[in-house]
Amino acid sequence: MSPIVIVGSGLAGWTAVRELRKLDKALPVTLVTADSGDFYSKPMLSNALVQGKTPARLVGTAADAMATQLGVRLLKETRASGIDRARKALLTDRGEVPYSRLVLALGADPIRLTLAGDAAGAVLSVNDLADYARFRVALDGVRSVAILGAGLIGCEFANDLAAAGHAVTVLDPAAWPLASLLPQAAGEALITPLAQLGVTWRLGQAVTRADHSEGGYRLTLGSGETLSADLVLSAVGLRPRIALAKDAGLMVNRGIVADAFMRTGDPDIFTLGDCAEIEGQTRPFVLPIMHAARALAQTLVGTPTPAAFPPMPVVIKTPACPVAVQPVARDVTGGWKIAADERGVRGLFYDAGQRLKGFALTQGHVDERAALTKQLA
Repeated sequence: MSPIVIVGSGLAGWTAVRELRKLDKALPVTLVTADSGDFYSKPMLSNALVQGKTPARLVGTAADAMATQLGVRLLKETRASGIDRARKALLTDRGEVPYSRLVLALGADPIRLTLAGDAAGAVLSVNDLADYARFRVALDGVRSVAILGAGLIGCEFANDLAAAGHAVTVLDPAAWPLASLLPQAAGEALITPLAQLGVTWRLGQAVTRADHSEGGYRLTLGSGETLSADLVLSAVGLRPRIALAKDAGLMVNRGIVADAFMRTGDPDIFTLGDCAEIEGQTRPFVLPIMHAARALAQTLVGTPTPAAFPPMPVVIKTPACPVAVQPVARDVTGGWKIAADERGVRGLFYDAGQRLKGFALTQGHVDERAALTKQLA
């Protein structure tokens, strides 16, 4: 019998393997990955500097050890190039890999801004351990860092870099930090605490070009203003990897389209993690991925189980201004009720029927996360 083949060795891929092994110790499983396959916590990349963690120290378990512990065949440094759905074979640069069922846990790629200038290609992004290793080398001797993007990753890196003694400038076209996750008052609550740490905010500002300049970089803004930095880091978001699925004729939208069972239009192909769009939603956070992997494992061993996503707040790693948010689904209409006091900002989102659907908490109000989560559930 052909094995279950999982493509991708991030949190989604390895968690799917672990959950499968809890249910069936002997089921043949092959994991295919384009990188080393080492297991590490990706969310720790944006706050590892202050903790003094080198890339090597971020690795929880080496790939070969993971494969041995979990009893899987590991094909590392192996790139998937196509899917032959008729013959049920994954095509790779090391040959064909037959599958009984295929799980696409491909992850996502950093969104790259379209910038003019001779240094546009030198702007760094950090999306995996190898990226982080390159970033740490480039950071050696650097005083000033410009971060493009004031979203979750941009804010976490800003806090980490500033706390480590770097002069940080964050640029974003949005009017306040974390604008895609937080209401304005909650987002603006980050501005002063991070500024006191050493972060300069250039909000409402789009970068149009990046040029080399005197050993560093010169960024040009839409207004025509320029600023200099020793290093430039892009953190403007992630785009699900959908090309492999699209080329195989599977339905894609923002992510690889799947039903509640994580099943694509092909009954033998499933998707999981950052690349997956499950019932119309992408869920690029740790807890939803782990919940989905648990359900998928049940389905793959013969007990069809839909993914269930209870309220799972996101804790943003900005110690200068703690933030917790329960994101509101895009299709929910309603509005925020905001209260601000000496403890921070407390934002509650109610739908048209006055039902609580989400929250945004900063500083001291973060302590209310558990009670509000229970109320949502």
